[in-house]
Amino acid sequence: MKTLKHLFKRNIDWANSVEKENPGFFSKLSKQQTPEYLWIGCADSRVPANQIVDLAPGEIFVHRNIANLVVHTDLNCLSVIQYAVEVLRVKHIIVCGHYDCGGVAAALDDHEHGLIDNWLRHIEDVRNNYEEQLEGLDREEKVNTLCELNIKEQVKNVCRTSIVQSAWKSGQDLSVHGWIYNIENGILEDLGADFASDKYE
Repeated sequence: MKTLKHLFKRNIDWANSVEKENPGFFSKLSKQQTPEYLWIGCADSRVPANQIVDLAPGEIFVHRNIANLVVHTDLNCLSVIQYAVEVLRVKHIIVCGHYDCGGVAAALDDHEHGLIDNWLRHIEDVRNNYEEQLEGLDREEKVNTLCELNIKEQVKNVCRTSIVQSAWKSGQDLSVHGWIYNIENGILEDLGADFASDKYE
């Protein structure tokens, strides 16, 4: 069996580098977790939350899945949101997708992909709701437009959770945002889907 010793070596080098640059960093980090941000992003390996926004470990709480979906039957995602909002008391929830998302592209295909089709169904619902807006676009434009529309819909799904609704009703300082990342240039774009109250329609 092939071992992964090189990853452990890289880990040691990284930890030593961080500690050298910021003595006591890990000791302090181990004693508290107080991020202001919850990042709900795509599982794509090219979209690492901390690096994109240049934040150190401990500064952003992260949940990732295929195509950055927030599904109301997904107890994994909902548990993350609840912990972030009620325990960590984050001030911002960021739903961040990216252009040329493979999950979104797959939702535009007509053939079967196996088990993941059950997950992609949620993106297909978004596609069907915006069929007129997507009509007439070429393949690349259609994928990227649906990426943006999907993010905006997931922002709404976050806002509709009982967790966020309860936080807003109690007066908690909490905002929800929709961003998209361009893998080709490393730049984030704000889609203008920002909500800080239950008036998100």
